[in-house]
Amino acid sequence: MTTVIIGGGLAGLAAAYKLADKDKIIIIEKEPQLGGMASSYKIDNYFIEQYYHHIFASDKELISLIEELGLIDRLEWLKGTTGYYFDGKIYPMNSPLEILKALPLMDVIRLTLLVLKAKSIKDRTPFDDITAKDWIIKTAGESVYNNFFLPLLSSKFGDNKENVSAAWLLGRVQIRSNRGTKGEKLGYMRGGFAALIEIMAQNIRDRGGIIRKGNASRIEIIGNSIKGVIVDGEMIECDRVISTVAPHVLSKIMDTDLTGLKFDLNINYQGTACALFGLSEKVMDDIYWLNIKEDVPFGAVIEHTNFIPTSDYGEHLMYTTSYFQDPKSILWSLRDEEVIELYLKGLEKLFPQIRKKLKWWRLRRDLDTAPVYETGYRKKVFPFKTDIKGLYLAGMFSQTNYPERSMNGSIQAGFRCVDEMA
Repeated sequence: MTTVIIGGGLAGLAAAYKLADKDKIIIIEKEPQLGGMASSYKIDNYFIEQYYHHIFASDKELISLIEELGLIDRLEWLKGTTGYYFDGKIYPMNSPLEILKALPLMDVIRLTLLVLKAKSIKDRTPFDDITAKDWIIKTAGESVYNNFFLPLLSSKFGDNKENVSAAWLLGRVQIRSNRGTKGEKLGYMRGGFAALIEIMAQNIRDRGGIIRKGNASRIEIIGNSIKGVIVDGEMIECDRVISTVAPHVLSKIMDTDLTGLKFDLNINYQGTACALFGLSEKVMDDIYWLNIKEDVPFGAVIEHTNFIPTSDYGEHLMYTTSYFQDPKSILWSLRDEEVIELYLKGLEKLFPQIRKKLKWWRLRRDLDTAPVYETGYRKKVFPFKTDIKGLYLAGMFSQTNYPERSMNGSIQAGFRCVDEMA
């Protein structure tokens, strides 16, 4: 039996890894490198992710996979420090005392109670129809919402910030549970996640799987059954297809009117413009993740080498990122150099000496980096198995990535999809 997997990101690779001993596997990936949102740059003699990544303590499937592939000695748990920039100053936000310096006492108390309440909620289903804004204000008051959550929601979801569900917020808080009095413990693979992608791909090839670069332009369906996939004009006949592409892409490569799919393809996705800067000196003293309440074209600065030692790279590394909800956004329409210049002007407001420290930059932009977890999203979650014989779906739109996406959720999606096929 032949299975074509459209997309060589984590979900596609996970499905292929689990299925390779049972089927003839063909992975189709349009990008030059595998990994999707987890792909990496090769800079001189090291790899670094194009989008920043780390592992949470609750990522059981991902951690087990890393161990199974013999890479567990590379996984380290390190302190991820956070800060908040507002009123022209960086406020560390790790210890209770630091938080008290940044926020009014009553806001800290209400924020603490909100986090404790969020962690205690087991069933998030009722919160899918409540906005995060309404739940925050009802639970902790308008001051906590305006001073703490509003800048974060604006950075993450832009114009959709008031449509995001409380279920997403609960998922976000619950996934980040490994926090002590000095910061959050986060996992990272020394040498980068490129090693995970590479060894997964090699394992698939060693078991007979085929990974080829190409653009899947059409899923051929006859009589409500999968017949094949057209890749760069060539028909690849197969018995089953696992599609990992975003909903709007899926709607373009198959005739959804004729097949009568019984689920909603209208899931809003948002894009990301993520810049990576190589620097001669560090920018922040001891902050890994800086959230920003300031009029700049990005919502966060992530100084990677305040998390992973600079000695791993021989230089300092820093990400600046912003989400956009409209393909007409300047973050998508401008040239790479223009987006970088926009970011640098914003960075100069925070760090006036940034240009003197700049050595090089890279920019990764995608239109479909994440779903927008709006109210009612739970009803739109895609099934793994469809009504079309042989068509399966796995990705960020799957149940395993609701109500918050993660690398672990994508690995789970690939595994669960194969379970459904069985």
